[in-house]
Amino acid sequence: MGIYELILRRRTIRQFQPVPVPRSVLEKIVNAGRLAPSAGNLQPLEFVAVDDDEVRAAIFPCLRWAAYISPRGDPMPGQEPAAYIICLVNLRVREKGYEHDVGAAMENMTLAAWEEGIGSCWLISVDRKKVAEILAIPDEYRVDSVLALGYPAENPVAEDFRGSVKYWKDEAGVLHVPKRSLKDILHFNRFG
Repeated sequence: MGIYELILRRRTIRQFQPVPVPRSVLEKIVNAGRLAPSAGNLQPLEFVAVDDDEVRAAIFPCLRWAAYISPRGDPMPGQEPAAYIICLVNLRVREKGYEHDVGAAMENMTLAAWEEGIGSCWLISVDRKKVAEILAIPDEYRVDSVLALGYPAENPVAEDFRGSVKYWKDEAGVLHVPKRSLKDILHFNRFG
């Protein structure tokens, strides 16, 4: 599958199969994040991959999932992520303006994961202090966000935008995600 097709098919996953993600695949995913563009090539990001059962269990309550449909969007028991990648910012390298680096790295990692058949959910609503404590993160690092990973146990679908960005689950439990159309967001040569 080409990169464009991969992008078209990728959806956020919040329900996962209870199947471990191999460490070699976690390394590949983080390597994709490492190679993302970085402003000024400063490369302030570092990553902690979590695949240990006890550490995963400690991280899980530190995360807030699908706000629009909470608690229905939270992973159900037995469908929690198989792994996490915690994105850290080395504040000695860059104290502000690192958000673009994080976005580029996260997108690279979500696509690398999807190519391997692994779903992901990029979480920014995180108890950063607690995660830093659990993972023994030094004070000069900021926990920015968490990428939850695992083999999908759901198949969300993109829907045409109809006035609201709020996603929903139907009676069958399928997640529907509204997306604005290309004609509504693309402008050539000038706005409008």
